[in-house]
Amino acid sequence: MLPQFGFTELLLVGIVALIVVGPKDLPMMMRKLGQFVAKGRAMASEFRAAFDDIAKQAELDELREEIESLKRDNEMTAAIDDLKSVEKDINESVMREHPNAKSDEVTEADTPSIPPNAKSDEVTEADTPSIPPKADTA
Repeated sequence: MLPQFGFTELLLVGIVALIVVGPKDLPMMMRKLGQFVAKGRAMASEFRAAFDDIAKQAELDELREEIESLKRDNEMTAAIDDLKSVEKDINESVMREHPNAKSDEVTEADTPSIPPNAKSDEVTEADTPSIPPKADTA
């Protein structure tokens, strides 16, 4: 608990200081006392700011670690990694079958041939599969 000083206590301290120090040196002593109190307050606020910075840094470090763990454990990341490995396997198998083909180019052998007299939006009987009729079981 901090001591509480009333007006009478402060007046008594002021009278004692005037008697002990003297009226000539009292303003200089009060100025020095004010400077001392100001330095103490500045040091206290700097100390408090340093602790606040340390606390914020600790919180930021914890958040950074949590974000990194979420990135590592993310299911989407795992799925993407799986898809990349499957894509790599497919690309390797394609490159083994067609070693001369480049992956970015499409060759004429890869494209289906369309006869010049056939229209692309016409459907012929040869294009449609035949489906046998259903037998009635009733």
